[in-house]
Amino acid sequence: MGRVTCPAVTNSGAPTVPIPFGATAAEVTERLGGTRVPLPAALLADLAATGAEVLVSNEVTAEAGRDWWPLAMIWAVDGATPARAAAVVRPADADQVSAVMAACHAANVPVTPAAGRSGVCGASVPIHGGVVLDLTAMSGIVSVDRESMVLDVLPGTFGTWLEDTLQTEHRVTVGHWPQSMALSTVGGWLACRGAGQMSTRYGKIEDIVVGLDIVLADGRQITTGGAPRAAVGPDLNQLFVGSEGTLGIITGARLKLHSLPAAERRAAYAFRSFAEANDACRRIVQRDAHPAVLRLYDNIESDRTYKTGPDDHLLLVLDEGDPAIVDATMSVIAEECKDAELADVAFVEQWLGHRNDTSALQALISRDYVVDTMEIAAPWTRCVEIYDAVTAAIRSVPGTLAASAHQSHSYPDGACLYFTFAGQPPREEREQYYRDAWEAGTRAVLDRGGALSHHHGVGLNRSRFVRDALGPALDVLVAVKQALDPHGILNPGKLGLPDPWASGEEWPD
Repeated sequence: MGRVTCPAVTNSGAPTVPIPFGATAAEVTERLGGTRVPLPAALLADLAATGAEVLVSNEVTAEAGRDWWPLAMIWAVDGATPARAAAVVRPADADQVSAVMAACHAANVPVTPAAGRSGVCGASVPIHGGVVLDLTAMSGIVSVDRESMVLDVLPGTFGTWLEDTLQTEHRVTVGHWPQSMALSTVGGWLACRGAGQMSTRYGKIEDIVVGLDIVLADGRQITTGGAPRAAVGPDLNQLFVGSEGTLGIITGARLKLHSLPAAERRAAYAFRSFAEANDACRRIVQRDAHPAVLRLYDNIESDRTYKTGPDDHLLLVLDEGDPAIVDATMSVIAEECKDAELADVAFVEQWLGHRNDTSALQALISRDYVVDTMEIAAPWTRCVEIYDAVTAAIRSVPGTLAASAHQSHSYPDGACLYFTFAGQPPREEREQYYRDAWEAGTRAVLDRGGALSHHHGVGLNRSRFVRDALGPALDVLVAVKQALDPHGILNPGKLGLPDPWASGEEWPD
């Protein structure tokens, strides 16, 4: 028991290339328009003097100009990256981050923080050039407090290495299992307010975070949180969680831990309608049963993935933890699913074996399909209405081949609906089709009281919807941004915030 200090592991992982460019690095073009901010020679010298690695090669800047945004993957096939930074700067510690930020603040140069670059909304695209701040060299476990069950970890730590190390060497888990587990980092989870596939048991990342280390735009370093509970003003952790690098740079985090589960149980059920299955999920969590996985597929996705036939809406269940709690949870689930048919429990193992496989996305985009996902949150009273409206709205867009959904995270007051759409418009109309599908689906969500995003964040792709999603509350966020980052250098063009370099030629509103 007690606190175990661990040596940091430098460069324990690197971003995974989403899809090959259809051109050499020197030939890769920039797809987005707008202002590009160069780095004066004096600033490059100042950045190098911080001790951070400074990279300017075509190969590095082309790759650092994109993430896993599906539209950017389409552009990549055509030999384009969204935008290139003038330099990629890779600090080794928080002091170097501080020095880099102070230099860029003084020079009024934009900084786009990045690590795994696994985001799917363009949040780490450096739309105005400047500096990409690559945090992957800041990786490793700082300490594990086994008595308080708190992990101290660096932001560039990749998920798979983290969980393997925690489970093998410390017999604990964070319980955060995003689909991007092998591609994403702790800092990215926090910056985009991510969710793991077992969040119904363990919580989303905002429920897991205990404290943060932050470097502000001008280089100042602060620490937030740290106590189990506190009443010392607003929770400043939550100011930075989900801010997508627009308010500060995360340089360290304290996260809650759990002992490795002693028991696991699984089940699968087939329902005759999405509404009936969705209501069963509501009844389960409102009885305070919170299985690790409570995952509902509509009939389209059930048949596409599990070959269940055209009528079944498949509910997969997995719980883990203390045996007494798991038994009680599974008993509640069995009671609330008594009118459904039992399905093959092997479907749960099938899901576990393929849940992080992204190969189908690359294959479809390489064949000129347009494919993406759109996850939102909604109160139970609106879930089925939004499910019906969004799938119908996307299907109405010319070129759409399919629109479907699953319900992936359940809470006492509502759930996450995770839509998937695919289209095959004429090649020259792919980008317009993509925008039209997102416009149709998102407006259907917002018009019916759903939240703009559940866990993928906003980035560049959803920025145009933030004013409608937040209304006058966006002005509060703008005021915070202006107070913490008066020059607007931190990840400009994202989260619907004012952009001092905007020219109207970037990804259009």
